[in-house]
Order: sequence, then structure tokens, then C-alpha cells
Amino acid sequence: MSTNFYQLEVQKSDQTVFSFEQLKGKVVLIVNVASNCGYTPQYKELEFMYQKCKDQGFQVLGFPCNQFGHQEPGTNEEIRIFCKRNYGVSFPVFPKVYVNGPKQHPVYAYLQSHLSGDLGVKGVRWNFEKFLVDGNGNVVKRYNALTRPIDIQSDIIELLQKL
Repeated sequence: MSTNFYQLEVQKSDQTVFSFEQLKGKVVLIVNVASNCGYTPQYKELEFMYQKCKDQGFQVLGFPCNQFGHQEPGTNEEIRIFCKRNYGVSFPVFPKVYVNGPKQHPVYAYLQSHLSGDLGVKGVRWNFEKFLVDGNGNVVKRYNALTRPIDIQSDIIELLQKL
């Protein structure tokens, strides 16, 4: 497992690599997403926050996951089209990953090793769980699926002001 947030990488749908090195100096919100979930409308607020704060150094990263109720059954292309068509998503949405278990993606292994969730639970409990990373690559907050993106706006702005 990586010991530094900026050493992480994820393969994009076009098989190129997205290096977290390019996120240095940015506040990052990482979210496991799903298209057929009761929380799917959070895409709208995630996009709103991204548009509102991206010029100040804010980045949202979406990681589709089909581990919870099989609520992300589509192909990576279907997911991309769904996000763009229904919510105007312009932030990166990567290919599907596992956020828990033996096939867990290294990004989620890293995040969970640095911050437990509700009641000290390490694993992600449901779709739309969020991890907030400061401009120095520190995982500083974790929010459960019930927490709407708009409700963490003040935390994001506070971190942006420290950049």
C-alpha cells in the first residue's frame, strides 16, 4: 500500500493513468458512487460544489462501485453517459472499483487506513461515502452516505482558505 496520497494512481477508462501527483495543493473529495441508489441525486450537489470551488483548488473524484445492493450494474461507458446526461457531471468518474474486500482498490485501502468511519468501522458502509483530503494530501474527514455534499461545503471552504 502507498504511504503517500500523491503516490496513488488509478487507471482511466481509456487505459491511461490518472496520477494523484497532479492533485498536490488541491482539496479533494473522493466519493464511491452508484447510478441506481437512493443517494444518486447527490451527483447534482457534487457537481454544484465542484463548479463552485474548482477554480479555488477543489477536485471531486467519483469511484463507481457495485458492492452495495448491486446499484451500479452498468458498464463504465454507461456510467459515464448516465452521469453526464442526468447530472451534468464534469469531474472525473473512474472505472468501477471495489472499495472493500480482497479486491479493494489501493485508493480505498489508503483512505480507510487513514480514517475510520462511523463507530470506528474501517470499511465503506454504503454508496456515496465521502473522504475529504486537504491540500497536503492528508485524509482529514470522512462522511457517511447520509451526509449531503452541500452539508460539507463549509469544511471544503475552510480547507480551501488554507491553501
